[in-house]
Amino acid sequence: MDKAKNAMLPLLAGSILCEGKCVFSNNPNYTDIRNMCEILRSLGAEVSNDNDKLIVDNTNTHKYYISPELAKVIRSSIFALGALLGRFGKARVSYPGGCDIGLRPIDLHLKGLRDLGVNIVEAHGLINCDASKIHGGNVCLDYPSVGATENLIMASVLGKKRRTIIHNVAKEPEIVDLQNFINSMGGKIKGAGTSIVTIDSVEKLHGVDYVPLADRIVAGTYMIAVAMTGGEVEIIGCEASVVQSLIDKLVKSSCKLDIKNDKIIVKSNGCPKSFGFVETMPYPGFPTDLQAQILSLATICKGNSVIRENLFEARFRFVPELIKMGANVVVRDRTAFVSGVKTLQGASVYAGDLRGGVALVLAGLVANGYTTVNDIWHIDRGYKDIEKVLANLGADITRIE
Repeated sequence: MDKAKNAMLPLLAGSILCEGKCVFSNNPNYTDIRNMCEILRSLGAEVSNDNDKLIVDNTNTHKYYISPELAKVIRSSIFALGALLGRFGKARVSYPGGCDIGLRPIDLHLKGLRDLGVNIVEAHGLINCDASKIHGGNVCLDYPSVGATENLIMASVLGKKRRTIIHNVAKEPEIVDLQNFINSMGGKIKGAGTSIVTIDSVEKLHGVDYVPLADRIVAGTYMIAVAMTGGEVEIIGCEASVVQSLIDKLVKSSCKLDIKNDKIIVKSNGCPKSFGFVETMPYPGFPTDLQAQILSLATICKGNSVIRENLFEARFRFVPELIKMGANVVVRDRTAFVSGVKTLQGASVYAGDLRGGVALVLAGLVANGYTTVNDIWHIDRGYKDIEKVLANLGADITRIE
């Protein structure tokens, strides 16, 4: 299983904290990862590839400014804010870009940093930060934001003796992975995966060889593909516990699952039934990054399904493309009401974002006739050679350059 985009991006940002070399194994080389590497290079880092290893040497990293041109192509550029403050005590970044799935304000990031004593001035689209008076203490997030949690952790890692305790943090596995990565470099963080994280600062970190977390969203996507098309597929390298919320729905939808250590075997007869109600929630709830894919599944399930999106108000923008294919979906505010149809029909559709785009690919796998998914650069941001993976599993799919 490919390594997680949502884990790799903060790890790459976290490598800024280390004045040395970090080697990441099994690099999936997604577009977003390549873009993040360009940001690191712009800061002075040396970045190279050795087969599937990604090597980042931040020994000579000396800049603390991320240009708007680089920041606008990837939202995760904001993860570098905390790392730059930790390394240099100052940072200047612009507001991040990424998928157009609705408002994703970074006020929680900035409020948390201000609570730690960071002076922040926002002007002309830039965020100027001075951490010369950063201190430890208790910080409580108003919402368990993944990005804010990661930024506050990275901003607190380096320094003379101080303790920072962050309350109401995100519990995602990617937070645990960031903790493990920084601790492997000599950091002192504990509590990741719970609602409270404690960071005891250290004066320096050292380089490390690290194997990032497997991508639970990619794993979940292929699990849903099996539920839609039928057959049997073995997912290797992903712990079932990190996709348990999805497993619960797939079992209700007629799938059979066999779990052995880090292997998940998914079996389906290709005749799914409704899984009922799904609502996206912070981990360990159902992930927003799998909402589009399970909605695609719901379009061919026998019966009615209801999907509520609690995190991003524009996550349903791909639904009109599904309706082109014959799906019966009605969206009201943040809730989608889906009545399953016997068959979808092939059509020319457009990917407007990463997860919505891959949901259209899944719909195309079961649609009658030809389906053409345009603007697949969105999908390449988080899936490596998806057409090759699906073709190896028996799909009739081709990338058109």
